Amino acid sequence: MRRTLIRYKARPEAADKNAELVAAVFAELKATKPDGVRYLTLRLEDDSFVHLVETSAEDGSSPLPKLAAFQAFQSGIRDRCAEPPMPRAAVVVGNYRMLNET
Repeated sequence: MRRTLIRYKARPEAADKNAELVAAVFAELKATKPDGVRYLTLRLEDDSFVHLVETSAEDGSSPLPKLAAFQAFQSGIRDRCAEPPMPRAAVVVGNYRMLNET
């Protein structure tokens, strides 16, 4: 299992569009129900976004890049950002009812 946390700050004029694109990714996930991925996105009050992606594939691969909505979200992401995406490996130190126990 692999967890990745990605943080970036959207430009104020692009934050709503970014949120719409993220919502479309979740809509496609709900419709297609791919195995092997868990995904959470938060929008903070300063228009920063935090994504937590958990993949179960041993090689860390994810079905997300294959989704049309995710491809649309990725297109132009750097133009929508005041601070670029910064992916980091993440390890859960504590968890109370937020993530499924494995």
